[in-house]
Amino acid sequence: MTPKQVIFKKVSRDKSVAVYLAKRDFVDHCDFVDPVVYVMLSCTFRYGRQDMDVMGVAFRRDLFLVTRQVYPELQDKEKLTHTKIQQKLLRKLGDNAFPFFFEFPDNLPCSVSLQPGPLDEGKKCAVEFEVKAFCGEAQDEKIDKQSSVRLTIRKIQFSPENTELAPAAEMTFEFLMSEKPLQVKLSLQKETFYHGEPLKANVEITNSSSRNIKDISLSVEQVTNVVLYSNDKYVKSVAKEETDDSVPSGTTLKKEYTLHPLLAYNKDRRGIALDGRLKHEDTNLASSSIVKQEVLKEVQGMLVSYKVVLKMIASGEVSLEVPFKLMHSKPEAGNTHKPVHLPTLGAVGGWVGQTSYNTHSKLQLQASPQRGRMLFSC
Repeated sequence: MTPKQVIFKKVSRDKSVAVYLAKRDFVDHCDFVDPVVYVMLSCTFRYGRQDMDVMGVAFRRDLFLVTRQVYPELQDKEKLTHTKIQQKLLRKLGDNAFPFFFEFPDNLPCSVSLQPGPLDEGKKCAVEFEVKAFCGEAQDEKIDKQSSVRLTIRKIQFSPENTELAPAAEMTFEFLMSEKPLQVKLSLQKETFYHGEPLKANVEITNSSSRNIKDISLSVEQVTNVVLYSNDKYVKSVAKEETDDSVPSGTTLKKEYTLHPLLAYNKDRRGIALDGRLKHEDTNLASSSIVKQEVLKEVQGMLVSYKVVLKMIASGEVSLEVPFKLMHSKPEAGNTHKPVHLPTLGAVGGWVGQTSYNTHSKLQLQASPQRGRMLFSC
C-alpha cells in the first residue's frame, strides 16, 4: 500500500488564486537546499509587530526576494523534467498547466523565531520564509490582497554525518588554604543530539581539597545571538536537573545525569528560540545553527547554539560547560533530493490562472484568459 500524500492548500479571498504545496519544510544541507517552486519567495527578518509599523518605517528587513513569471510561459514545458506527483498534477489540471522551478541560495538563514510571552501579541523577532502567488500587470506593482495568497514555509537543517567526537571538558580548581585541588570532568556521549532524544551527561568529581561540594546541578542552556541589527544575546535554560548530591572532602563521585531539552517543558516562556512555526502545526526548540565559513554571520539573522552547564557549590560557585548540537535527524537515503538547476523565470502578468505544487518543490500554474488578469490554482 502506497503511503498517503499530504497536500497543503490555501485559496485567496476572491477564489482567484490557490497554492498547493506537497511539503512546507525545506532542508538546508549547507552545500545546497532542497529546491522549491513558487511564484514569489521571500526571506524576511522581523523584529517588531506589523501593527507597530509607523510613518512608512517597517520593523522588518527583506534578506531575499525574487519573483518568477509563470504565464505566459518562457520555456516549453515538454522539455522540462517532471516528478511523478508533478505529472499527476499536469494530468489533473490539463494542457493549460505550466510548471516552474526555484532553488534556494545556500547563504540564507534557517527559519527561527523567538517565542513570545503569554501577554505578547503578534510576532516579535523571527526569520521567516513565505511563498506568495498573485496576479498583476507587473511584478513590482502593488499586490491586490484579494487576488493573492501567501503560504509560510520553513528552511531547516539536518544533522551532519555522525562523528566519533565525544565532547568533554576537564578543569582543576584550587582553593585558598587547601593544599590539594578539586578536579571536575564533564563529558557527553556524542556531539549531536536529536530533538526529543534524552541527553546523558557524565560527571566525574575528585575532591582532594578541604572543601565539601554540594548542590550539584546540570542544565541545558540555549544561546541565541541576534546578529543582524545588533549583538543581542539571549541565554535561556531549557532543561535543568537539580540534585542533593554532595562530594565531601577526600571523596569522589562518578554519575550519569539525564536531561530532556524539550519545548513541552518550555511552553509560553518568553525568548525561547524555536524552529519557524507553521500554522496548525507543532514546532520544536530551534536547531543549532550550522553556517558555512564563507557566509557572513551578520546576514544570518539569528544564530542558535547549545551547551551543558555543570554547577556546584564549594565555598563559592564552581561551573564547567560543554557545547553540543541539537538538530533534526537525517532521514534515510532516498528521502532527500539535490537541487535541479533550471532556467530562471521572470514576473507574472496578463492572464487568469491557477497554481499547484508537488513533493519535490515544483509549483505549477494553470491559466486561462479572463478579464486580462492572472489567477492561480494547483
